[in-house]
Amino acid sequence: MNVRTGLEVFLEDPPSWVRGRRLGLLCNQASVDTLLRHSKDLIFSTMLPGQLKCLFSPQHGLYAEKQDNMKESPDDFAQTLNIPVFSLYGKDREPSPDQLSGIDLLVVDLQDIGCRVYTFIWTLYLAMKACAKAGVGIAVLDRPNPLGGEVIEGNLLARDCRSFVGLAPLPMRHGMTIGEIAGFFMEEQGLDLEFHIVKMQGWSREMDFAATGLPWIWPSPNMPTLDTATVYPGQVVWEGTNVSEGRGTTRPFEIFGAPFLDPDAVRKEAEKWSLPGFILREQSFEPAFHKWSGKRCRGFQIHVTNRLEYRPYITTLAVLAAVKRMHPKDFAWKDPPYEYEFERLPADLIIGDKRVREALDAGTGPMDIQSVWARDLKDFEQARPAWLLYP
Repeated sequence: MNVRTGLEVFLEDPPSWVRGRRLGLLCNQASVDTLLRHSKDLIFSTMLPGQLKCLFSPQHGLYAEKQDNMKESPDDFAQTLNIPVFSLYGKDREPSPDQLSGIDLLVVDLQDIGCRVYTFIWTLYLAMKACAKAGVGIAVLDRPNPLGGEVIEGNLLARDCRSFVGLAPLPMRHGMTIGEIAGFFMEEQGLDLEFHIVKMQGWSREMDFAATGLPWIWPSPNMPTLDTATVYPGQVVWEGTNVSEGRGTTRPFEIFGAPFLDPDAVRKEAEKWSLPGFILREQSFEPAFHKWSGKRCRGFQIHVTNRLEYRPYITTLAVLAAVKRMHPKDFAWKDPPYEYEFERLPADLIIGDKRVREALDAGTGPMDIQSVWARDLKDFEQARPAWLLYP
């Protein structure tokens, strides 16, 4: 049986708490049903006439057209529906009181990708806080975690590394659906908020996205495939370095490198750790934009050969440690700004704990680095079942 998303469950039998209410919808181009019909059109045509009053869009825009970080989307207007589109990655990061004054309930239909750094969950986080203040309800239409829901990985976000890529203490790979994360936010913030989750049908925690039968629509420009999402919870760390994470190519995050990188030396160093589930295949590339634009970069494409064994976060940290060791004069942490932070190192915001970056700088081996977060991750793992919705 194919998985049915919260959107499809919601539309099949609209609950009593939605009828007759003024609705807003937080969505983007990946907010579709199994037949690729968009949630905004389905809700507009299915609900009582006139209920959908406005749309809200996350980072990259309603149609995921903005290519890079810190590329803002302006407010817009949905001509076919004759309603406004309010950007939550423009002049605002959260709905304003004026925008919320025209609705009673904000419906959220976003495809997350299972990593703390991906900003859609933080748009949800800020929207929940804003709705609590305004007396507006929230309803989350749940969608699968593309990486599955069993494995968690990495350090929790430290308080001094809070930013728009991390606002609450989640691990890098959190193993939760967006509905489950919303439940965590409710408790973590102690919100006084009308709150609903419309659960999926047919999803279980061992499923990755390929097992769901659902169509993959890239939720952001540099998340084109499930393969990209699989490696992202580790490969995103390259954003905080002078090594290209593959932006400006057709395989972002899967390929990475720099003009100074010696692939043979880096591979031999990384192989010392005997990490499972992947192969580093040597790959040269020239980014069309972003880091090293127009320059020949030497590096790799990372191929996942066993998703159950592969651990993206520690794998990338191991390869990064190898790059630092082989190229101590050439490798560098990227300078600010990053996601509107102009003083703190981007790597600290992405990794979420300065101790991890400091351990890498000190030459600590990647397997030993895990001791930085082992206790916190165990505590989170023990607390996590309270927010889980699926077997």
